[in-house]
Amino acid sequence: MAKPFRTLDDVDVKDKRVLLRVDLNVPMEQGRVTDATRLTRVAPTITELASKGAKVVLLAHFGRPKGKREAKDSLKPVAEALSLVVKKPVAFAEDCIGEAAAKAVAAMKGGDILCLENTRFHAGEEKNDPAFVAELAKLGDIWVNDAFSAAHRAHASTEGLGHKLPAYAGRGMQAELDALGKALDAPTHPVIAIVGGAKVSTKLDLLENLVSKVDALVIGGGMANTFLHAQGVGIGKSLAEKDLAATALRILDKAENENCAIILPVDAVVAFHFEAGAPSQAYGLDAIPHDGMILDVGPRSIERIKSAIDDAATLVWNGPLGAFELTPFDRGTLAAARHAAERTSAKMLVSVAGGGDTVAALNAAGVADQFTYVSTAGGAFLEWMEGKPLPGVDVLRTA
Repeated sequence: MAKPFRTLDDVDVKDKRVLLRVDLNVPMEQGRVTDATRLTRVAPTITELASKGAKVVLLAHFGRPKGKREAKDSLKPVAEALSLVVKKPVAFAEDCIGEAAAKAVAAMKGGDILCLENTRFHAGEEKNDPAFVAELAKLGDIWVNDAFSAAHRAHASTEGLGHKLPAYAGRGMQAELDALGKALDAPTHPVIAIVGGAKVSTKLDLLENLVSKVDALVIGGGMANTFLHAQGVGIGKSLAEKDLAATALRILDKAENENCAIILPVDAVVAFHFEAGAPSQAYGLDAIPHDGMILDVGPRSIERIKSAIDDAATLVWNGPLGAFELTPFDRGTLAAARHAAERTSAKMLVSVAGGGDTVAALNAAGVADQFTYVSTAGGAFLEWMEGKPLPGVDVLRTA
């Protein structure tokens, strides 16, 4: 089967100037990188290109400087941290276009790595300004996009360059697209989705798209309360968007028409205070105390979710099932995560998860490395799940 997008297997990079778009937007404190996860994710593509004799020119944004030069948003300390990760020197240029950038690129030899300054120091980056794209394009022979996390934005360095230079997916982008393709674009059925989190309003597009794609949809977290309320269940003082009751019922109707089973909680863990260690108890849905708050799915719900996972060949997960940041209201999320990890390890399940809270929950359960793929891209992962086009991916397509 032909690949739907071009990769590094399709190009000889020796002595070529490769403009490599990466995600270096790492957390920093007092000039030091506090979490190098994103650096380790881009290292394989950088290392492969350098080892094949390419002149590797890194393009990235950092923070939100709004088109102005801000010292706190310089990529210089990030480039220094990256050199430790790739175990090679990473040179730095004080700008990403103009004389400083051109001189630094001209001085490169095959195998060298150069990081250009923050692309967002120029207003043309976020505007995808053709003149700014043209200035960037002068510095490279080909463009490689390895920043899936920024692929939902049509910016100069994430999309515009793909129209000016031969465009390829980096290894990180390729792994992400392969995993996502297996999960929703061409999955092995039955497919189950777990969607949690606080609000239905932030995930309306997601739910609407999923009910037409998956065989079963587990709804958890505060979102589930909105659906329960819409069905006439008394939810006490639980977090819910009661004004979205009609929307929730419409989604349930659509799911029924699409033959998508909706799995809502059948019992709930209730507390009277929203705090860690608050006394709590499981209740059936017909007995939720009027002054109580649903903070997690109950034990019967957990068993139901586990058996739904057992019936599935593919799992897509976004969002926790309860207030997982507070113990003991993380139990439902952790139990489901561990069960999905066991099924994946036994080669019975392809499991793809993404979004910040979801990654945190899988790490808390100690199972992130047992899932088939865990996406660290928040916005891009969500927009892909919603079925929206991703400009930074579409520009790489072969057809």
